[in-house]
Amino acid sequence: MTLTGRIKEVASQALQHLFPGTGIEPSMVSVNQTKPEFSGDYTVVLFPFVKLLKLKPDELGRRLGEHLVGMEGSIFTAYQVVSGFLNLSVSDSEWLFFLSRTAGRDDLAPHAATGKKVMVEYSSPNTNKPLHFGHLRNIFLGYAMGEVLKATGNDVVKANLINDRGIHICKSMIAWQRTANGATPESAEIKGDHLVGDYYVRFNDIYKAEVKELVAAGMEEAVAGKEAPIMKDAQEMLVKWEAGDPDVRELWRRMNGWVYEGFEVSYKKLGVDFDKMYYESDTYLLGKEIVERGLEKGVLFKKENGSVWIDLTADGLDEKLLLRGDGTSVYITQDLGTAVLKYNDFKLDQSIYVIADEQNYHMQVLKLILQKLGEPCADGIFHLSYGMVELPTGKMKSREGTVVDADDMMEEMVRLSKEQTEQAGKTEGFTEAELAELYEMIGMGALKFYLLRVDPKKKMIFDPKESIDLHGFTATFIQYAHARICSILRKEGVSYNDYQPAPLTLTSEIAPAEKRLILALEQYASVLDAAADEYNPSLLCNYSFHLAQLFNSFYDVHSISKAESEEKKLLRLMIIVLTAHTLRSAMQLLGIRLPEKM
Repeated sequence: MTLTGRIKEVASQALQHLFPGTGIEPSMVSVNQTKPEFSGDYTVVLFPFVKLLKLKPDELGRRLGEHLVGMEGSIFTAYQVVSGFLNLSVSDSEWLFFLSRTAGRDDLAPHAATGKKVMVEYSSPNTNKPLHFGHLRNIFLGYAMGEVLKATGNDVVKANLINDRGIHICKSMIAWQRTANGATPESAEIKGDHLVGDYYVRFNDIYKAEVKELVAAGMEEAVAGKEAPIMKDAQEMLVKWEAGDPDVRELWRRMNGWVYEGFEVSYKKLGVDFDKMYYESDTYLLGKEIVERGLEKGVLFKKENGSVWIDLTADGLDEKLLLRGDGTSVYITQDLGTAVLKYNDFKLDQSIYVIADEQNYHMQVLKLILQKLGEPCADGIFHLSYGMVELPTGKMKSREGTVVDADDMMEEMVRLSKEQTEQAGKTEGFTEAELAELYEMIGMGALKFYLLRVDPKKKMIFDPKESIDLHGFTATFIQYAHARICSILRKEGVSYNDYQPAPLTLTSEIAPAEKRLILALEQYASVLDAAADEYNPSLLCNYSFHLAQLFNSFYDVHSISKAESEEKKLLRLMIIVLTAHTLRSAMQLLGIRLPEKM
């Protein structure tokens, strides 16, 4: 149990002892870190109990504080009541007990199994283009949330839904048929996903030229957009695909295969993985079946042109198309099928969709339709909505070829890390292989941290150079603090991975800088819980950065090798070992590696 949890427990017991019959449970007690301008370590909020106990806040604080400090074997040495808050000072022996039982452990924030089955679906790329920079926040957020939920006791399935069918896929296929002259990734010497993406851009170029030509011939632009020959060819190809046309299906399989090979290379470099792959080509038929059942139940209705709809106007929304008049499905049709399939496969308690906030309405409609259809998967659907990422140059549009490919961004980040390291003159003592690994670690760490450090709900602008600043709010800053600790431990002959704390009895007080660092270390489990509860990995980014700052402040004033006593040296070694392990644990959950030398 964390110290915060213990404080809630003992405060609850004390209140029940002082005020019998009030039934104040630990969950009702709010505990925060004491603000730096006041004395104390943790603060109990008194206001929730004032009305219940019919006492003024100061009187309640005095009685509770005296009881907690006066208890036999109390973990508190002093208290202070400030405007409805009870500030408590934790004893040095309690801090030492925390350090001795935690330092050297692999599991720094143990959580009991919740018995909850959770799926996190992320990435979800289209097979008509490579992963682009806009995908990266989604991928890193999904991966991190999967790891955080797993670390907090949930049974997690990380899933990827491949958008491998639909009009957008047919656009790349038609453009390839018209203009590729049989080009392959091998003949073009390009990754398969990039090759297919080039033809998606080419489709748009041809389409715009055809529309312009039709308008010049006297056709209205809106009509020209529908009558452009290449667009009509793409729509005809989609109908053939859904009818199982062998030639169309063979081309589709071939081009998708090129894309999958490219994705695999990118995912490996990104350091992410998946437990389950879903394909919309497998789920859209189930979606059609669900639509048919909805028609039979009278939940859905059919219009004169044969298209199928649901009327959500009574719910404050609008009518939603579920099946086109030609029988082809739309996005939400296959989403219905996928939602049901995922639930049937794993009997999920919760299905988390990591999707940008541009799809907030779509996700609201999806959940509502499933609820109206009586599908058991509906209530467990949760949309982890996040703001879009822009570059300093503005928004990106894949159909116009203005996106930045994820592969190119990764290469740029590794290049920047190499450039910065060389400029700083920090390459001495490394082999070429070690430097290559270090550049990769720094560059990818910078990219991931920068995209995760902002609350997911907020939009953000990504600046590559700022993301790798050694002195900024970056992974690089945290990586350097970790490497600095590893250097200290090497000089002291202390094993980083096999450390076992020596028995220690303190005869001198824990210094303020030491205590600030210990207090932050004790809060790791609580921060992890908050990141899981709020679906917000940025809390771990902020925590790790703050911990690295506290270590630097601690080390500026306290020497390890020249400690004033052997007990102080052992204490400080215990503190920095736990700091390094905590930084590594938190950053691993974000998919970020920390070097031991930098």
